[in-house]
Amino acid sequence: MNPRTEIPSTMKGPERIPPDASAPSEADYESKPLTRSEYLQAVIHFYRGEMQRETVWRSRLDQTTYWAVFTTAAVLSFALHNPERAPHMVMLGTLLVLVMLAIEARRFRFYDVWRSRVRKLEENFFAPILRRNPESPEPDWGILVAADLFHPHFKITYFQAFRRRLLKNYLYIFLILLLAWFIKLWDPAHSGAPSTTWRDLPERMAIGPFPGVLMAALVAGFYAFLLACCVIERRKTVEGENWGLQEPLDRID
Repeated sequence: MNPRTEIPSTMKGPERIPPDASAPSEADYESKPLTRSEYLQAVIHFYRGEMQRETVWRSRLDQTTYWAVFTTAAVLSFALHNPERAPHMVMLGTLLVLVMLAIEARRFRFYDVWRSRVRKLEENFFAPILRRNPESPEPDWGILVAADLFHPHFKITYFQAFRRRLLKNYLYIFLILLLAWFIKLWDPAHSGAPSTTWRDLPERMAIGPFPGVLMAALVAGFYAFLLACCVIERRKTVEGENWGLQEPLDRID
């Protein structure tokens, strides 16, 4: 149909009356002030929603930790059960646990987003109510949360998340794998030799064309990296307080 064609009067619908700008609208809640009860209900429902998100991401963190523990148990059982099996299986298990740590560090950053919002509400809304003091410790907390709702951002860096999960769970897993690797190399029952000396270790560390010295250097470098992550902290911030980190979320669940 040509847009310039005149529509017959018999086909025209009911004439629309332009809305009166001065007349109040029932659905226009933007121009009406919120009552105290409406504000409280909105904050409470928002708190429940953020708590549910935090719980979901917390369960995802636990799943990754369970995978790491199960993988470690399976590798140790497979490698230590039979003395004829090479110690390289322990190194493979270490690599798999490192991958799970990298995944869990990323998940922890998302978990920290929802937890930081929950903490803002608990510290500045519910805590003043419980102590019968209407003044919040942080006057601009609502502005920070509202800005984060418009443009969600991570509150911690990937390095901080990696370090915290490493110190929380994974450091002990890596130490257990390192001990199992030494047992496979040094114990005569697992090494297949009547006695073990330091000169025999490079030969047993070798993997195919890669010499044992190279594998020992890789293992030493890896655990030196883990030690550096535990000792070095780029920025001393409490979890969930770095609201100025300008790194947007790549997705929101």
